[in-house]
Amino acid sequence: MSTPFTPDVVEAIKRHMNDDHADDALLICRALGGRPEATGAVTSGVDAEAIEFLATVEGREVTVRVPWSTTLTERAQVRTEVVRLYREACAALGVP
Repeated sequence: MSTPFTPDVVEAIKRHMNDDHADDALLICRALGGRPEATGAVTSGVDAEAIEFLATVEGREVTVRVPWSTTLTERAQVRTEVVRLYREACAALGVP
């Protein structure tokens, strides 16, 4: 995994996602991460190529990586990509 992000930046992104967007992470895992049966998800990593989650599937944690649409080079791109993933997930699942 390559990353343009320092460990502090990755931790801040994970904390924000887990504190404020846990439901969004679950939708992304279900729709775009190939885990429609997931019952929970936490953001576990971010790098230049993807966002990574630990999804709860049948009572166990499994790693789910969902790629960005492009290789990221700046922190500000993470927000844009997460919003895109969330919107794609909602569309795929029929969530308004």
